[in-house]
Amino acid sequence: MFRRVGSNWKVFIGLCLLGSTFLWAQGLIIESNYSPLNHKRSPRKSTEYIILHTTEGGVKGSLEKLRRYGEAHYLVDTNGKVIRIIQRNRIAFHAGRSMWNGKTNIDSVSIGIEIVGYHDKPITSKQKKAVRELLRQLKAIYQIPDTKVLPHSMVAYGRPNRWHPVSHRGRKRCAMLLARDDIRRELGLMSKPSFDPDVRAGRLKVADSYLNNVLFRVIPVSVAEPLGVAATVIDRGRSAWDIAKENYNSPGTLYSFPDGSQKRGDQISDWNKLPPGTQVKMGGKAPEEPSEIERVQVIGRDGSSASEIAGAAIARESTIYFLKDGRVKQGSEMTAEDLINLPVGSGLLVGYVHGGVIRSNRRAFDICGPRWNLPTTFYRLPDGTVKSGNEMNERSIPLGTMVFFQP
Repeated sequence: MFRRVGSNWKVFIGLCLLGSTFLWAQGLIIESNYSPLNHKRSPRKSTEYIILHTTEGGVKGSLEKLRRYGEAHYLVDTNGKVIRIIQRNRIAFHAGRSMWNGKTNIDSVSIGIEIVGYHDKPITSKQKKAVRELLRQLKAIYQIPDTKVLPHSMVAYGRPNRWHPVSHRGRKRCAMLLARDDIRRELGLMSKPSFDPDVRAGRLKVADSYLNNVLFRVIPVSVAEPLGVAATVIDRGRSAWDIAKENYNSPGTLYSFPDGSQKRGDQISDWNKLPPGTQVKMGGKAPEEPSEIERVQVIGRDGSSASEIAGAAIARESTIYFLKDGRVKQGSEMTAEDLINLPVGSGLLVGYVHGGVIRSNRRAFDICGPRWNLPTTFYRLPDGTVKSGNEMNERSIPLGTMVFFQP
């Protein structure tokens, strides 16, 4: 029932019936600007977490990209305005390769909130007020405790690589300052995890001690990483991965060498030979790509050998090889000689389950459940092409297609 207040009640009812673009609730302005992919996203079966992100860029480009790929449920602008991108009951692809307390694929059980800003800079007072109210509403709806409202950097993890031979925590610093006790209090969050359960259980190793300290206050906060130009220069104690994290081989990461020459991240293959003194600059112009979509690693592009790319996982069952002759093999099926002699152009997926083959009585959903259309799930079609789950229509996947998904 609505109580008439002047003539405004007709306008209010009309907006509700039409699916209002704007909503004012408890001082919170929410605008709906849904991704074209919204209606294609499956409903979540449960909601256990809220994941906080920082866009690492301005509102215009961030909103365009988040809408294009359906990478968040909400975006919070610097002026406090909140924009809906994916309906809150549907899956958004915002957390990517993620794990918390042994649970992987956090996308399937979480809501993602992107805050316009940077991981190492404070958010605005208007953003804090908006996020606080948005969190209050979402926590009440889904009965989510404060200890399950987490920054993305706390749940993201990296696969083995040339620098870290095992799966590790620290592949991104996204929203890391939102783990600080003082900032969480301003967001209405009175508690947080006191340790990383996956590191404690041995599932992951710490690969970024500074980030680990920010998240959990392991050592006094005065112990900080180098600041300024020195923090972006490669030396004997600082690698490309330490500086750029997972963007080390991105076309948007620029390497300026001591001799004055330059290369983009996607133009470098021998990462062991980058000279000390190389300056690393991130955030350059690059093709618009989804930020949390996995891709097949390729020898010659992502590393000079399988061992550089897969680290200690090189010969494991969970490392999938796409050979140039068209065969697909797991690392456990390869001899040491095979692995050493893999040619340039061979593809790898690290940390995957080989789910088997699509048949007339065995659909993609039967193989990997609701993960079938995640961007982190891969399909190797009978013609040899490889596509991610978000490119697939389950009803038209050819018989004989192989399915690979993250556990």
